[in-house]
Amino acid sequence: MARGIVGRMLCAAALFAALAGAARAGGPGGALLSKGQTIYVPVYSHIYHGIKARPFNLTVTVSVRNTDPRRPLTVLAADYYDTEGGLVRHFLDKPATLPPLATREFIVEERDEAGGSGANCIVRWSAAEPVNAPVVEAVMIGASSNQGISFVCTGRVIEE
Repeated sequence: MARGIVGRMLCAAALFAALAGAARAGGPGGALLSKGQTIYVPVYSHIYHGIKARPFNLTVTVSVRNTDPRRPLTVLAADYYDTEGGLVRHFLDKPATLPPLATREFIVEERDEAGGSGANCIVRWSAAEPVNAPVVEAVMIGASSNQGISFVCTGRVIEE
């Protein structure tokens, strides 16, 4: 008898977990839905190279992509911080609405050395109703003489 009760309790717990997960699933692909997040994005305004570890400056594009095909989202803030964690600049003066499947980009010029090798960007966004979470990435690229480099860093959710 006790085994039957425990079994039913485990089944009920599994059903509850499945239903809770389904509430966050966006559709057949199982996309996670959210009404807002804070995202940390690594941003490298330069990297080091060579024997003397000389800085190699990079142009940075921070890209915020609304992946929801039906609903808008609002970028509340995109703030650029240096290696020491100090605020370098606010990329936005006011919130910016991204229509479905739209992208907003923020640029750090190659000659801008304020961020350093450990810079980052904090992006905060919200939506009136649950939407597919955006893709937030930083693309770094640089070229000098015959040498070129490019790479991408993906943002990480630090607050839901």
